[in-house]
Amino acid sequence: MELFKRIFFAAVLAGAVAGLVQSAIMQWRVVPLILEAELYEISEADAIMHESDASPAPPHKHEIAEQEWEPQNGLERTLYTVLATVLISLGFALVLAAISTLASLQITTQNGLLWGLAGFLSFSLMPAIGSPPELPGMIAAELGARQVWWWGVVIATGAAILLLVKYPKPIVLIVAVALFLAPHIIGAPLPPSLESDVPAYLASSYAANALFSALIFWLLLGWLYGFFSQRFFKNA
Repeated sequence: MELFKRIFFAAVLAGAVAGLVQSAIMQWRVVPLILEAELYEISEADAIMHESDASPAPPHKHEIAEQEWEPQNGLERTLYTVLATVLISLGFALVLAAISTLASLQITTQNGLLWGLAGFLSFSLMPAIGSPPELPGMIAAELGARQVWWWGVVIATGAAILLLVKYPKPIVLIVAVALFLAPHIIGAPLPPSLESDVPAYLASSYAANALFSALIFWLLLGWLYGFFSQRFFKNA
């Protein structure tokens, strides 16, 4: 039980700090792009509404879907965004701790950056090759299909990295390469259309900054977990 507590608290501290840092980077580099893209989404929705108002048979009130609740722009939205980011970060930290424990691979300050890079490859970069981060207003493939493919990439990439670390042999390298490539050979689900009102420069800038934010987060998370883990076990 004492071992579990040390692992848990190391993960929580690392996840909280890394999540707060990522929140700051997102507010600086990512959120402004989302807000700009939402202007195009609102313009498109207004155009559709005007077309509906001009139609000879407007829909009845009971056919109009109720607008979903969302936080107000400004401080409220920022706080909810930070909270969501930190909670997701805690989840990733616990996953990292669980993998380290189950695979009997200790994370330290010396190898923490490499572990962070492995997390970035598994959860961010490799999935983004087939399904890059998307802004509001962009047309995307069906959500269920995207989630299945995303999890397939994460599991295949993570398994390949673990195999290479645990069993560095030529035959294992072949298996690992096959795992890396398999989801991309199958291919990510495609959207029904590639047309979008969001400018290409905005979409590419968002994808680049989202991946930059994820890279900093994962590198920091790996190093911080190694740091706190060493501190807790050193004082044991």
